[in-house]
Amino acid sequence: MVDLTDLIADLAAESGQLDALVAPLPTTDWARPTPASGWSIGHQIAHLAWTDHVALLAATDPEAFYATVTTAPDATRLVDAGAEEFLAPPVELLERWRAGRTALTDALTAVPAGEKLPWYGTRMSATSMATARIMETWAHGEDVADALGVVRPASDRLRHVAHLGVRTLGHGFAAHGRAAPTSPVRVELLGPDGDTWSWGPTDAADRLTGPARDFCLLVTQRRHRADLALVATGPVADEWLDVAQAFAGPPGAGREPAGADGVRA
Repeated sequence: MVDLTDLIADLAAESGQLDALVAPLPTTDWARPTPASGWSIGHQIAHLAWTDHVALLAATDPEAFYATVTTAPDATRLVDAGAEEFLAPPVELLERWRAGRTALTDALTAVPAGEKLPWYGTRMSATSMATARIMETWAHGEDVADALGVVRPASDRLRHVAHLGVRTLGHGFAAHGRAAPTSPVRVELLGPDGDTWSWGPTDAADRLTGPARDFCLLVTQRRHRADLALVATGPVADEWLDVAQAFAGPPGAGREPAGADGVRA
């Protein structure tokens, strides 16, 4: 079992890497469009700041967390509205994001062992919440990197994202209105340092193999399966590549395959 202290440290490192990427940007670059339709780099950071804020409410004031949903003018626009609400000039936005993520990690550290925190459509432990925040920070960091035309170095922190991706197999099917599979899937991924990360029974008929980064891009819906070096064996593993979703909520729109020129739609 992963220790919460280690998760908090990895969340700080993941946030710090993205912070170092955006902090030096001129103001004009914060308006650059990202692969997420209608979202600029500023929207991506604002979304992280907003999500840290509601996660902090979940950890410290559940009633206030629920109120963010029940009082929302349009629940279908909750995520977009949150990003818009927290959007601000770069200096102000950076300060808000930094303060919010510090407050969140302090709050998660103080959550009593065994306590479950409310979240959208589920409840989760402090360790699961920290893992989810690593996943989201990494995923939105990929959007920012794509907008800037840079490739960020992969780290072993991807294991947290991959673990969440494996654990949410059933959720991906359910979110797309499909029955959760009853057959297990063996997952074997090649980590950044050449290690093999594995989940599931070794004798499973369904298997999914490939680079860990590619799997993480799939389950966060940052790339289409056609653009990834993932190999699915068996009907469940193959269908999983179409519905994988490590984040809570309704099915994401996903990304279109890269065109012939290598540019994603």
